[in-house]
Amino acid sequence: MRILLTNDDGIHAEGLATLERIARTLSDDVWVVAPETDQSGFAHSLSLSEPLRMRKIDDRHFALRGTPTDCVIMGVRHVMDTPPDLILSGVNNGTNIADDVTYSGTIAGAMEGTLLGIPSFALSQAYDFTDESRYIPFATAEALAPPILKKLIERPMPEGVLVNINFPNCTPEEAKGTLVTVQGKMVHGLNIEERRDGRNYPYYWLRFGRKQADIRQGSDQAAVRDGYVSVTPLHLDLTAHEVRDQLAKALA
Repeated sequence: MRILLTNDDGIHAEGLATLERIARTLSDDVWVVAPETDQSGFAHSLSLSEPLRMRKIDDRHFALRGTPTDCVIMGVRHVMDTPPDLILSGVNNGTNIADDVTYSGTIAGAMEGTLLGIPSFALSQAYDFTDESRYIPFATAEALAPPILKKLIERPMPEGVLVNINFPNCTPEEAKGTLVTVQGKMVHGLNIEERRDGRNYPYYWLRFGRKQADIRQGSDQAAVRDGYVSVTPLHLDLTAHEVRDQLAKALA
């Protein structure tokens, strides 16, 4: 099985190294095409007005000055001599749940793979946003992802479905299990902060936050909050609910 890896946190991200170790539990034929720099929040965007510049690290590792979507296209259409059998995107630094999936470059990597007709999975690791050290328990994703992926790839997904997997903010031993969920709904607390540069010209930062939301049972938010691995089918025509039973059987 040939596997293509990408992410949105960049070629040097700890989560990408974690993803490669996960992928190598499935196959030795692993390729990496990832952004040269952090592309978080770029969603399913393409670089249409700038050239794509690629740096070869070794025969199977490449860094691209582009988005996660660019990376998947480059990997499938140019870098690899034959298309991959599986695409994995992540492991993201932080969850991609609820409305986050519309912004996420991690989800976009899996989305592009799905559009190309390749089974694709997005993986993300929760952590505590209030922890100033930003410790991210990637060991949880590394320990729990391989058996989940092995079960899921045995049952091909319907056309147009990608799978979004989020790991809870805990040790592998503390995780309570795996739940097949639906996409939740989140209220964002985005606002604009104005600052001044050295010449007193204004510039702006988007400040990212969360507002209190009514988290429904069965959603990806509830599962990760309660210590479960959340497995959510995302259908490109937004009709993925019928896939939940198939995933539940695969993970039983």
